[in-house]
Amino acid sequence: MHPVLFQIGGFSLRSYGLMAAIGFLLAAWLIGRTRKYAAMSADQASASLFVAMIAGIVGARIFYVVQFFHQYRDHLWRIIRIDQGGLVFYGGFLLAIASLWVFARRQKLDIVRILDAYTPAIALAHACGRIGCFLNGCCYGKPTELFWGVRYPAGSEAALRYPGAALHPVQLYEAGGQFLLMFFYLYLLRRAPRGVAMSCYLIFYGTFRFLNELLRGDNPKVFELFTPAQLIGLAVIPAGVLLLVYFLRHGHKKA
Repeated sequence: MHPVLFQIGGFSLRSYGLMAAIGFLLAAWLIGRTRKYAAMSADQASASLFVAMIAGIVGARIFYVVQFFHQYRDHLWRIIRIDQGGLVFYGGFLLAIASLWVFARRQKLDIVRILDAYTPAIALAHACGRIGCFLNGCCYGKPTELFWGVRYPAGSEAALRYPGAALHPVQLYEAGGQFLLMFFYLYLLRRAPRGVAMSCYLIFYGTFRFLNELLRGDNPKVFELFTPAQLIGLAVIPAGVLLLVYFLRHGHKKA
C-alpha cells in the first residue's frame, strides 16, 4: 500500500486525497458533457457540482465518523483529515441528492434529469475513490486463497486484523465495476426514457455493494447480520426497481 506518495518537509501527498481530487476533476469534466441532457447552463452545472461536492464530502465523513467513532474519540481533530481516507459513500450520496434537490427547485430545473446526468460522473468519481482506498489500505477485504489476493504491509490495520493473510482486493472490485457501469449509464442517457439511468444506478450499485460487502473485512455488522451499507442497500434496491418501473411507463425519451 502507498498511503503517502511522497513527502517534502512537512508536506505529504496522500494517495487517497490525490485520487479523490482526480475523481472530482473527471466527474466535473463528464458533467460538462452531460449537462445539456438536464438543460443546465455551464454556470448551473458548475454551481450544482460545487453544491454536490460539499454536501457529498460532509455527508460521507459524518457517516464514517459515526460508524467508527472509536477511532476519533481521543483525537477529535482528526475528523477533518479527510485526506487520510474515511468516507462512506452512502452518506455522501444521500446528502448530495438532498442538496441537488434543493438546488433544482431554486433553479427551476428537472431534478430527475439532473440526477440522470450525474449518474455516469458519480460512477467515475467513485471508481477513482476506491482506487484511493486501495492505495490507502482502508476498506479492505476478507482473507482469500485466490491468486490475486493482496497482502498488506506489516503494521497496517488490515495486517493487524488478518496477520499473514492475503485479502480480497474489494476496493478494486468496486472500482472496476463502477468504471464499466459508467459506459452503460452514458448509453442510457442517449437511449432510455427520463429517470431510467438514475433508477438503474440505484439498482446496480445497491446490488453490487451488498454483494461486495460479503467480502469486506473491516465493516462492523448490525446484530451480527448485515453491515450498515447492506441495510441501506436493502432499501435502495427496491426503491430503484419501483422508480425504474415508473419511469419506463411514464418517462419521456430525450428529444
